[in-house]
Amino acid sequence: MPKQIPCLWFDGQAEQAAQHYTAIFPNSGIDRITRYGPDTPGEEGAVMTVEFRLDGLPYVGLNGGPQFTFSEAISFQIMCADQDEVDYYWSRLAEGGEHGPCGWLKDRFGVSWQVVPTRLNELIADPDTARAQRAFQAMLGMKKIDIAEVERAADAVPA
Repeated sequence: MPKQIPCLWFDGQAEQAAQHYTAIFPNSGIDRITRYGPDTPGEEGAVMTVEFRLDGLPYVGLNGGPQFTFSEAISFQIMCADQDEVDYYWSRLAEGGEHGPCGWLKDRFGVSWQVVPTRLNELIADPDTARAQRAFQAMLGMKKIDIAEVERAADAVPA
């Protein structure tokens, strides 16, 4: 199967976004920047694309203009091992952005991210459906996911 590479459409901020993201994720970097030339849709010399890696995975940022914007219909999940990772990615990606419900946030460039502790997925997939439901209900009331609080809710004994 051919390699799939997400291409993110920006309005002149592809290089800044790539710099921001590569400063947050380990094993990341900017690999190549291409610029608009003469007789192209963009201003000659301006950044057209930025090829970058986030934790080894390739992405492309395209400065395509204001015609298209990001929406929550597409998001990137960050599967976090513990609360420290949740806190780190949440705080860094949310800088200048918006906090959303259930572990979702929108960064300063409008890209949506889901900062998800792997423990949350374990709890909401618990074979004890009542326990899983309590964990799920706790998550619904949160912005940034608090693993300890979801565990407390899952383990609560109904009255």
